[in-house]
Amino acid sequence: MNRFHTPRSLARKLRRNVFEVTRDKAFRRVMKGCATRHRAGTWIGQEFIEAYTRLHKAGHAHSVECWQSGELVGGVYGVTAGGLFAGESMFHSVSDASKVALHHLVHHLLQRGFTLFDIQMVTPITRQFGAVEISREDYLKRLEAAVELRCSF
Repeated sequence: MNRFHTPRSLARKLRRNVFEVTRDKAFRRVMKGCATRHRAGTWIGQEFIEAYTRLHKAGHAHSVECWQSGELVGGVYGVTAGGLFAGESMFHSVSDASKVALHHLVHHLLQRGFTLFDIQMVTPITRQFGAVEISREDYLKRLEAAVELRCSF
């Protein structure tokens, strides 16, 4: 997470405060936004949403939301264990909303002492932010250390 980089174009948007950003205010709606984004072949079905909603209510799953004019326009969600945040999915209906959510999420995690953000797969978007693939051996070492931490979202 220490390699996180905010692209210049996104930094300009952040300075303009185009979005209101919240945490854990619309977890289920973020999941539904992600399911809609993936439409055909989505793994985010109703049973999945119900299971993750239970994890959220138990304090293990979290979301960051982006709002514009009172409307949810982007977000990201995932699961925590110690100092690990395992990102599951993100969506946007307005340009850069998911990137703003991701930016806020990473800074929040760093402030709270999280040491590992598992994005599952490096994509062109996450690569812009400094995401890199690591070896399985390195990941398992980092995972073991991260889950031993006592971080709260």
